[in-house]
Amino acid sequence: STNNQSTEARQQIVSSESQLISEIAKNVGPSVVSVNVTGASARSIFGETVQQQSAGTGVIISEDGVIITNRHVVPAGTNSVSVTLSDGTTLKDVEVIGRTSESDSLDVAFLKIKDKQGKTLKAAKLADSSKVQVGDKVVAIGNALGQFQNTVTSGIISGFGRSVEAGDESGGSSETLQNLFQTDTAINQGNSGGPTFDMSGHVVGINTAIVSPSGGSVGIGFAIPSNLAKTVVAELRDKGSIERGWLGVEIQQVTPDLAQGIGLDEPKGALVANIDPSSPAAKADLKPG
Repeated sequence: STNNQSTEARQQIVSSESQLISEIAKNVGPSVVSVNVTGASARSIFGETVQQQSAGTGVIISEDGVIITNRHVVPAGTNSVSVTLSDGTTLKDVEVIGRTSESDSLDVAFLKIKDKQGKTLKAAKLADSSKVQVGDKVVAIGNALGQFQNTVTSGIISGFGRSVEAGDESGGSSETLQNLFQTDTAINQGNSGGPTFDMSGHVVGINTAIVSPSGGSVGIGFAIPSNLAKTVVAELRDKGSIERGWLGVEIQQVTPDLAQGIGLDEPKGALVANIDPSSPAAKADLKPG
């Protein structure tokens, strides 16, 4: 009898959690959009000129049509952008109104729907990500693989303060992303720029990268904390553009071997690895090492 009661209790917990996730997905799903991008022209192996197509995700943050996504979803060279709402409506009059620079560790960009075609847009709320703790349950929604619109996955916050080297699918470009949440929520190609929600249905992160040696999710995904995004949202609102300060410093983690080599008592902190010669850091005479 005791075993039956404990089993029923566990089933009730699982059922309640499933209902909560379902409710969150229902409430916040209309705020999530698929982002369809046409990039610069390129030549195919047959010598034809073709338009490069890609897809990502975004989340509406104001009812007048402002959307936050990743910079790498709408990089420089983007020719046109459209968004598909959760009800399947595609809005084609969309403008990139701001993005951080390619060297910025904050991978965000902003879109504006210029013609809503009479649609009422639902804006998501940005949470206070400083309150997030390891183990907190989260829900991600995105355009998985660029094919499966508004895919809902759930998991937990696995860590925070992570830094990763992120590159494109071809292994060509690479960028350093810092101060990210780590999550085991399934995040795949096409989820970039999409939201991670807390159990109150508020955005705690913007999904931006995965670690995957074989091209699929292995339970190690990364999201930009919402508080980092908020600073850029405020600047875009107040100034109409994004102006980010920069140092021009590349850093590397101090490992035990490195600490021993440079005479540190403990393997902590960061070491200056490289200096951009045109940067404020160079003018201040900072040097590698």
